[in-house]
Amino acid sequence: MGKKELQKRDNWQTVSGSIATAAEHNFYEVFKKAFEGTDYKLHEKPKHLKSLYTQVQLSPKLKSKIYNPDIDYVNVHWGVSPDFAIENTRTHKILFGEIKRQDGWVEGKEPSAGRGNAHERLCKLFTPGLLKAYRDIGRIQDENILPFWVVFEGDITRDPKRVREITFWFDRYVDNFFLWQPDMGNAEILDHFYSKLKRYLD
Repeated sequence: MGKKELQKRDNWQTVSGSIATAAEHNFYEVFKKAFEGTDYKLHEKPKHLKSLYTQVQLSPKLKSKIYNPDIDYVNVHWGVSPDFAIENTRTHKILFGEIKRQDGWVEGKEPSAGRGNAHERLCKLFTPGLLKAYRDIGRIQDENILPFWVVFEGDITRDPKRVREITFWFDRYVDNFFLWQPDMGNAEILDHFYSKLKRYLD
């Protein structure tokens, strides 16, 4: 292992031990610090996909059946706004991501505590169109991994129904989601990225 690689490893390991646990996780803070002096960059609210839907070409027949306002589509931003993107600035490969915080059914709560639907909104990522766009823009074509990462926070990470639901959705792509549980610090989430996802950006 080269000196540069050792420096990268030491940096994230130092960051992972800086906070043992946190009631409110700060994904951006953790990863920005871990990436200091490395080839990796964290984009907050990345703009890579902001005009994705604007570029969709409709058939003349379909277009004739919808409302077509007189607007400048070049300056219209109909697209997707991920919460973050992790880019390897050397390879220019990008892993887009979402952070989903939601309540859940845990000790001392009723089952209805898990009724939120923040987690369901991530299902759009599994659509054929978005999967293709994320792969093309992010340059992650390896079929062993999805081109996005979803980080869950809050009691949903311990909800017996929601955890099963999420696990079922992702099927064999278990590395593409992370349950950042309330009693965890930085080490677990950083280790997940470095051991399971980083290789796809190299």
